[in-house]
Amino acid sequence: MEAGARLAFVMPLVVVLLLMIFSLGVRGVDVVVDGGGGGAAAARRRRVEVGVILDRRTWLGNISWACMELAVEDFYADEERASYTTALRLHLRDTRLDAVDAASAGVDLLKNVHVQAIVGPQTSAQAKFLAELGEKSSVPVVSFSANSPCRTASQTPYFIRTAWNDSSQAEAIASLVQRFNWRDVIPVIEDDDSNTRFIPDLVDALRNAEIRVTHRCKIHPSAGADDIKKVVLSLKEKWTSVFVVRMSYQLALSFFKHAKDEGMMGQGFVWIAAYGLTDIFDVVGSPAFDVMQGVIGMKPYVNDTKQLQNFRQRWRKMYKSENPGTTLSEPTLSGLYAYDTVWALALAAEKAGYVNSDFLLSEKNNGSTDFDRINTSNAAKKLQSTLLNIDFQGMSGKFQFQDMHLLSMTYEIINIVGEEQRVVGFWTPEFNISRGLNTKADVNEIIWPGGETTVPRGWLFPMNKTLKIGVPAKPGFSGFIKKEKYNFTGLCIEVFEEVLNGLPYKIPHDYVEFGNGKGESNGTYDELIYKVYQNDFDAAVGDITILANRSLYVDFTLPYTESGVRMLVPVQDQRQKTAWTFLQPLTADLWLGTAAFFVLTGFVVWFIEHRTNEDFRGPPVNQIGSVFYFAFSTLVFAHRQKIVNNLSRVLLVIWLFVVLILQRSYTASLSSILTVEQLQPTVTNLDEVIRKGANVGYLNDSFMPELLKRLKIDESKLIALDSPDEYNEALSTGRVAVVVDEIPYLKVFLSKYCHNYTMVGPTYKFDGFGFAFPLGSPLTAEISRGILNFTSSNRMAQLERELYNNRTCPDKDDSQTSSSLTLRSFLGLFIITGASSLLALFLHVVITLYNHRHDLSSASSSQSSWCGWFAILLKIFHEGDRPNAPQLDEPAVSNANTTADTPWSTPDHHIIENVDSGSDVESVREEDREDFVQGPDPPSFAYMHSERGQ
Repeated sequence: MEAGARLAFVMPLVVVLLLMIFSLGVRGVDVVVDGGGGGAAAARRRRVEVGVILDRRTWLGNISWACMELAVEDFYADEERASYTTALRLHLRDTRLDAVDAASAGVDLLKNVHVQAIVGPQTSAQAKFLAELGEKSSVPVVSFSANSPCRTASQTPYFIRTAWNDSSQAEAIASLVQRFNWRDVIPVIEDDDSNTRFIPDLVDALRNAEIRVTHRCKIHPSAGADDIKKVVLSLKEKWTSVFVVRMSYQLALSFFKHAKDEGMMGQGFVWIAAYGLTDIFDVVGSPAFDVMQGVIGMKPYVNDTKQLQNFRQRWRKMYKSENPGTTLSEPTLSGLYAYDTVWALALAAEKAGYVNSDFLLSEKNNGSTDFDRINTSNAAKKLQSTLLNIDFQGMSGKFQFQDMHLLSMTYEIINIVGEEQRVVGFWTPEFNISRGLNTKADVNEIIWPGGETTVPRGWLFPMNKTLKIGVPAKPGFSGFIKKEKYNFTGLCIEVFEEVLNGLPYKIPHDYVEFGNGKGESNGTYDELIYKVYQNDFDAAVGDITILANRSLYVDFTLPYTESGVRMLVPVQDQRQKTAWTFLQPLTADLWLGTAAFFVLTGFVVWFIEHRTNEDFRGPPVNQIGSVFYFAFSTLVFAHRQKIVNNLSRVLLVIWLFVVLILQRSYTASLSSILTVEQLQPTVTNLDEVIRKGANVGYLNDSFMPELLKRLKIDESKLIALDSPDEYNEALSTGRVAVVVDEIPYLKVFLSKYCHNYTMVGPTYKFDGFGFAFPLGSPLTAEISRGILNFTSSNRMAQLERELYNNRTCPDKDDSQTSSSLTLRSFLGLFIITGASSLLALFLHVVITLYNHRHDLSSASSSQSSWCGWFAILLKIFHEGDRPNAPQLDEPAVSNANTTADTPWSTPDHHIIENVDSGSDVESVREEDREDFVQGPDPPSFAYMHSERGQ
């Protein structure tokens, strides 16, 4: 249906044009080349008529016709084909490049010659008409130079292209661009039918490789010098410096001449010549080399076989004889395609067998012209189907059709250096871009425009351009952005300038305030970003937060500040001093545990000292008092009792160490409770604010309202604030309960009001501040790399200290409050002293029993009841040795045996009975004791042991 509609539209126009041409008698020159040759065998061959439509006034037409003549001669001169029963007869119509001339020649060939195939046309505009004629008559139209007029082969089933598919060239170009990491490309093409299919294929291939096509430049075929110069100047203003060029030779020569005059053939630029242009160096020669130095191009790879070398020699001899003074030394690739096309038709004609031409006037179609009454040709249909299955090794390489094109194989990458086309690499479907056909090695060194060997980065700062940078008005937080007359200062400006200074090239730029001229903002930050998107600004520099919705309109650099949003809340002192504040340093379990160990230690010392130390003897009430007095007096190291037992002394040293630590810890904790402010935030999370229905402050013109709405805070509770002073006023008066803002702003505020406020709550993650550039701007990556280098330097740390006035305000959280000491904190000490007490108690019992083993053995023979044993143990404990008592002659207790001496025991020769306190004996004892105590030095343990031994 689509083809029929298109035919209905085109055919009337063709008919009218043909009638005008025929009426004027305009016809192409008829040149016939008979492939039958001479001899009897040649005479028997049936002729297959083939039409050829070329313009021999062009280099392409002239070269191609010469190749086709040689092809006919070579094919039928081969003895292997002497038995062929068919022979091609070529009918040349030497027309101009005009599409109407080609159409008239096609009608003539169909109507008068009854050709079974048409070779040509030469241009894509001619192909559009001839393809319709081929479909009407079922005659294959074979072209080795023109592109298909449609993007799909099904739309033009009788148009066959004996050249490689441009789609494969597009993939090769995309692979080359991707190999050098260029992210943007601008195609520069001639605005004619030859690029109708190539440009969509190229754009698709580039996009599949994630390469942007930011602009397409089209030049009309008839463009003059001024028009071409305007195009070159427009390209000069672009950021992208990678260009893919495809146009006719004369237009390309003029274009590159203007590009060279404008300095665009120098350092930093990349020019890629697509196939269709790369033959310019063979055809035009030195003028093309002179203006295209450093250009890289794509050409189908042709293996330089011995057969090809011989063909070049024969072609050169023939061509120069017909065209004296030519500079061409060998046929172009299009000429080789023309040669192979003739061979393919000859092979197809033989395989199809001779069928008499059957172009008969249709009796059903009673049109007004002979063209309307031409019927389809069965012979041509058979030739077309046979041709598509032809497969042989031709001069240009493997000749095999795929999707109505020759099968694409390998492209070679050339580099123009001097007057030489250096092959620097290849593209193959298997290895992509590589140095050789069967290797993955990198391409050879390329000499780029300007004679540089360093790979261009793919973009250049536009010549004669000054960046217009939008800067937000920031009256409240001037540390970030501040305008002083005509200059801008602040952290954001300083960072941007430092990054620009670190680039290897200069970027002229001017700052323009996004304000109303009165120091106030001219809109929100989102509106500033949209100005960049609309190209009102070339960039935006300031305290601009990187957000997902903003990144849809601009490209952000990496952040140069810390990220996140937190709450700012007032703090208040939680201290409550009462009559019982002194109990707060220790928890209840620590108080109880400490008291228990005091009692335990006092009891163990009393138990050990009771037998040998008079200070721990007496009435039960006095002894109980001595235990508690001694234990608790150690708290302040005020105990006066004399310790005579070594076990008690060791135990006491350990206990005093524990007491010392407890005492110091208690003192420190109590001092902190009484003197240090225990500041606590009034609010800890937003849920509490929502429950109370309190107001929430935020920075004006920021993105905070949208965030707070997502956090389910009523919009009516939001209050916009502009400066740190307004933050302080609103929080101190209770107008707002909290302020929600980004961390950098809160740090600036706390550097001024640190004492009364703090940051609390979770940190809502955002990407921090960044610089905004238009989508696809190459400066984004350059500035981002500069930010990475700068933020790790000392200069960035210095700028942050200046922003925060060299002050840091720590969070006032629970870590700053004084908590009570717990039993767990001293558990290790209590385990040590408890174990020491139990061990000392155990050793004392063992030693005492050992010293009175004779008494126990005597008692065991006379006592058998438990009561008796208990009485003996009590007697031993209560009537033990007292080495600090005076030696008096008193009757000994009956059945008291002398105990054996041990290192842990004291002399036990006398047992003194109790005497009334008012007797003379008691007085003597007191005097003797006084004399004993007041002696110069008490006897040592070794001395006492030796005396007892004596």
